[in-house]
Amino acid sequence: MATPKSKGKGAKSAGAKGGKGSKSQSSRLGLIFPVGRIGSLLRRGRYTKRTAAAAPVYLTAVLEYLTAELLELSGKVAAQQKKKRITPRSVTLAVRHDEELSQLLQNVTFTQGGVLPNLNEALKKKKRSGKRSSQAV
Repeated sequence: MATPKSKGKGAKSAGAKGGKGSKSQSSRLGLIFPVGRIGSLLRRGRYTKRTAAAAPVYLTAVLEYLTAELLELSGKVAAQQKKKRITPRSVTLAVRHDEELSQLLQNVTFTQGGVLPNLNEALKKKKRSGKRSSQAV
């Protein structure tokens, strides 16, 4: 097959990559995550015979939302710990304190994340009666 001839030196069509009128699908939809890459991963994964055009858009939006939610909560935990960086420990604490994220990621182990601080009630110190604590020597 013969290739189509261009109309001049360096002329590009509006639909070609890098042209003035071309925009990525992600930027047109206002998303940060790459819609095209997720679409190709869906097709390459062979999860179904056919994939709708809206499937990668929806999946990208969901992934972006979950990531933003996780980063927001982890940032708050890091700020409470008076740290400037989000560490695996702050991610773990953020996930385990949020009910919905904890349910979603219940079988996930974060490397270097540790566990939630927990002390059994039987091991806690008992409170003394008011007689001894009120007398000062």
